Amino acid sequence: MDDTEVGYVPGPRALFGQAELRRMMHPRSVAVVGASETPGSFGRRTIENLDIGFPGRILPVNPRYREMFGRPCYASLEDLPEPPDCVILTVPREHVEPLVERAAAIGAGGVMLYSSGYAEVGRPERVAAQRRLAEIAARTGLRILGPNCAGIANLTLPAGLTFMPKFFEMRRVCGPVGLVSQSGALGYVVLQAMERGIGFSHYLTAGNSCDVDVCDLVNYLVEEEQTRVIACMLEGVRDGARLLGAAQAALRAGKPLVVYKLGGSEISRQTAMSHTGTLVGADEAYRAALRRAGAVIVDHWEEVLETATLFARAGAPRCPGVGVMAPSGGAAVMAADEAERVGLSLPPPQAQTSAKLEAVIPEFGSSANPSDITAESVKDVTMYGTCIRAFAEDPGYGAVVVPMMSVHLPGAVERAHYMAKLAPELPVPLCVVWLNEWLQGPGSEIYDGCENLPTFRTMARCITALARWNAYHAGRAELLREDAPAAAPPGAAAAARSVLAAAPPGRTLGERLSKEVLAAYGIPVTREVLARDVEAAVAAARGIGFPVALKADSPDIPHKTEAGVIRLGIADEAALRAAHAAILAAAARVPGARVDGVLVQQMARPGAEMMVGARLDAQFGPLITCGFGGVAVEVTRDVATALAPVGAREAGAMIASLRGHRLLTGYRNLPAADTGALAEIVGRLSRLACDLADEIEEIDVNPVILGPGGALAVDALVVRRAAAGAP
Repeated sequence: MDDTEVGYVPGPRALFGQAELRRMMHPRSVAVVGASETPGSFGRRTIENLDIGFPGRILPVNPRYREMFGRPCYASLEDLPEPPDCVILTVPREHVEPLVERAAAIGAGGVMLYSSGYAEVGRPERVAAQRRLAEIAARTGLRILGPNCAGIANLTLPAGLTFMPKFFEMRRVCGPVGLVSQSGALGYVVLQAMERGIGFSHYLTAGNSCDVDVCDLVNYLVEEEQTRVIACMLEGVRDGARLLGAAQAALRAGKPLVVYKLGGSEISRQTAMSHTGTLVGADEAYRAALRRAGAVIVDHWEEVLETATLFARAGAPRCPGVGVMAPSGGAAVMAADEAERVGLSLPPPQAQTSAKLEAVIPEFGSSANPSDITAESVKDVTMYGTCIRAFAEDPGYGAVVVPMMSVHLPGAVERAHYMAKLAPELPVPLCVVWLNEWLQGPGSEIYDGCENLPTFRTMARCITALARWNAYHAGRAELLREDAPAAAPPGAAAAARSVLAAAPPGRTLGERLSKEVLAAYGIPVTREVLARDVEAAVAAARGIGFPVALKADSPDIPHKTEAGVIRLGIADEAALRAAHAAILAAAARVPGARVDGVLVQQMARPGAEMMVGARLDAQFGPLITCGFGGVAVEVTRDVATALAPVGAREAGAMIASLRGHRLLTGYRNLPAADTGALAEIVGRLSRLACDLADEIEEIDVNPVILGPGGALAVDALVVRRAAAGAP
């Protein structure tokens, strides 16, 4: 069960930030209720973690002690000498609720709840208990972090407001990366990179989020001046608009938000009615929202910290090209392979750069890009400097990548010190790839701890992070610029609603009615006639003109090809009569299928088979998707998804991002397709999905035939939303 979905007070609310959270997150006084001297207890761990470096007052609360760790211990919250900025409850669940009420009554700034066993276990009474905590927060204004959270660490104070073991013994390094995690343990694993010299401003965990959630924590760091980059590991949120708002705040502030989204599996896709529902699940909804807000999405947990560190240490690129200088031909080839995989540009060096390289590289090396400076570089550390400076001074490069191969004493440490001194002198960032499997070998700690050297443990992660770094900085200004979505034609919504009324809530419209909904928004559809019998079909075909297409019109047969109820390219009357009989026979074999008649349609001109669709997401509202269509759409899965509505610029970008985009641009002897017409359909459908979000669950337009002269919707399916309370 997703504990972010239950045990909270529903309803939209604004994001919390510094004004609401600073007392709890940056406290001058902390009360630890349940403080204890028992080894291993959460109360003792919290005191120990606070006791090292925290400049404020630590206020133990436990009626069994008069003194604890050399300071007064108080019998109750009411006995404290001042209202604490932060109250940490280290007590069992059954004692939490009254203590939260009392913390609010004495004017505490916020409460952190370690206790588990709330909504995450799924039992109704535990969900209700978490909901009551949320109601206290809403009623009193007391901010609550948790329950079931690991607390926080504020390295800018410093303060360890957490029960995580041995935090007080960990090396504490303050840096520009703020870390937000729903999972306390997973976040703590990343925080332990401080042992390698990597610095953080904060470690913030959300737990069950009865009040303060991941969105609030991200927003807090956006407003926190010592944080330059935010790394976020999230499983899900209950309000997509708030996540989008926090991410957009980070974009406006120029603070890159690096996000790893856990929980991407989509069992529910197996039961989707349409191609759109099959292709666009909850994980893609999160990605669409985060892309809209300019977040940097990483696919693997191992990428989170290295990507965030690159953004924190590298600034903005002066150009997208990257130079690679390797002491091994194999490492140079590896870099080239990875760059091709992600589309990172490795341009050749300019003539003067090549001359500088050739002056020091042996003839059996290479002065190209990637450059192989050979193992001779091991003998002379200054050779590294000469080659790196040559790349860094070349205006075609925005970053330089240097793989570190052999590890030995004292050479590896001498080289690391040399590189750490060289890096801040360069006009572009110097990225080190520690390729050696001796992961913590001599010199590694120097690279990790140098605030001017982004360091990676694999070539793939380095090259991928650089591609994302380029993309973020290239796209930020565009994302901040308004991209006005298409306007609906006058009366479009009313016309579409009148058509939708023909189908009960929760049911699918047949193709004819589905196309009428599209036509209300100016989306071009095929000319067609609904024939109730074969003679009417013959008459319709004569009126439209052969060849024609014939299809069963049924709200109960969403996928016509699989059911065998479609015939294309019918050239004459005899073929039409045979096709009509075959279609009705096939429809009769579909259990319970209602057939309103047979559609006689004009045949579309040849072109690429595309698809456009929309789906209503529980967190983010309407989503729009487009891509290559046809019967194999689920196999090829070459689609792009965005939040609706989209403007012309974003619709064009969606089409350009498709893997098969070159096929639409005049590839070989194919004529160039009118992708502008497809972008217009995407924009109009996205507006339709937004305007009728209270009525429509899914829309599937497949195929859209796209040719040089425009785009035409050939088939369509609209699914109405179920009535409130219906399954």
